Amino acid sequence: MEIRFITVDVFTDRKFGGNPLAVVPDAAALSRTQMQAIAAEFNLAETTFVLPPQDPSHTAEVRIFTPRAELPFAGHPNIGTAFALAKESERQGRAISDPMIFEEKAGLVRLSLMKEEASVVGARLAPPQSLARGDEIAADIIAAACSLAVSDIETATHPPCIASCGIPFAFAELKTRAVLAAARPRTEAFTEHLQADRVTGVLLYVKDRSGGFDLQVRMFAPLYGIPEDAASGSANVALAGLLASLRPEGDLELHLRIGQGIEMGRLSLLEAGAEKRNGKITALSIGGRCVPMMHGTLTV
Repeated sequence: MEIRFITVDVFTDRKFGGNPLAVVPDAAALSRTQMQAIAAEFNLAETTFVLPPQDPSHTAEVRIFTPRAELPFAGHPNIGTAFALAKESERQGRAISDPMIFEEKAGLVRLSLMKEEASVVGARLAPPQSLARGDEIAADIIAAACSLAVSDIETATHPPCIASCGIPFAFAELKTRAVLAAARPRTEAFTEHLQADRVTGVLLYVKDRSGGFDLQVRMFAPLYGIPEDAASGSANVALAGLLASLRPEGDLELHLRIGQGIEMGRLSLLEAGAEKRNGKITALSIGGRCVPMMHGTLTV
């Protein structure tokens, strides 16, 4: 059986930047076991598999796999899959569905396409779930998991904590850009304290405007086969919601330019948004540009 695939670089405007994604646009013939094996073969942060929607009013059912496990939701796979499907429609001269609605294990993901002169250049999503704040995590656990000192962690805004918009992450603010650059994941500490059924990974961030960003971040998820991620849409959209929820204003529109992947040599730009009304988060979004890279066939 031959299965067609496409790869795109997500959250970038140039080839060999951003976060690579493999998309299998017609995966109806594949079993879950085959999907996991294909994701492990690509060995990218994620691979998506597009299936017919269960509700014909939706665009597709999308399943997302890391090299080790299936995820209920993720950011860059959704952005890249929407872009890949839209470019396929452009190539074939078919009408492009906009917005797109993907059925996923965490719920429905709504995506709007970003266009320039009628050509699709990226996408923006609204997460399938509203922001949920979870437990606080001791600073020494984050420090141990990321090869840092406890004194490197900034707790004035919030202690390290868990938050989710469909998939849970641990979040910790660091004091300097140099500390962020020095962080390294320690798998044994994740295994002991930050098990995969508790958090998907740890996102570290620093308020640093160099390079035209508002925040610079890194994300480690070694227990999912992702030692470091070049661009983490699901984590950064939750971070935007978390930061907006902590602001004192009752009504707020927060827009963040987030830089990621710098240490990996894969600079990514993620544009996150959060709206708060009467003290409650009412809307969240994350978006960015994409670049097509490869296409081919898998023999299964």
